[in-house]
Amino acid sequence: MSVDQATVDPHETEHELGRGVRLGSLLMALAGVAFIGYGVVFLARTFFGSGFELGVATLNGVTPADLDAIDPAIMHYITHLHVATAAFIIATGIAVTALAWYGVRSGLLWAWASAVVAAVVGLGIALPMHYMDLFSHSWVTHLGPIYLATIVFVVGAGLSYRGLRSEPLPAESRENTDA
Repeated sequence: MSVDQATVDPHETEHELGRGVRLGSLLMALAGVAFIGYGVVFLARTFFGSGFELGVATLNGVTPADLDAIDPAIMHYITHLHVATAAFIIATGIAVTALAWYGVRSGLLWAWASAVVAAVVGLGIALPMHYMDLFSHSWVTHLGPIYLATIVFVVGAGLSYRGLRSEPLPAESRENTDA
């Protein structure tokens, strides 16, 4: 290892990242923050809302109070599921934000792939159920925010991927040829 390599911060790159990577990683991170916000709202509505979740006031006319009157364990179980869902939405948002801001912005393709896989798995599993018409909900308030964040994420992922594939690898990704 040369003296120059010993003093280089391992997070620096030998090139200025292109505009596509900078803008793309910013959009990906902003979408991750939106995922976090959606999860926080989901969590808050669980404890302070009058309905079940965003855009779902009743289940075919049945309110949380109606279910609680039948058996309080039903609403406790639904609350438990909402808290767990909110936690995983928030956790995914944190992961996507950190991977985009620190990894993708640094030019690391593995960070880009990890952020994309995390978002695709979460959305790919959660969204199809909404098209089965099992309960009524407001499309705008229930899914609108997450679709908007997803569009921002996809645009950011596309921009950053194009930039990552057209630029040299960061210094820490290269094999040390001075050994």
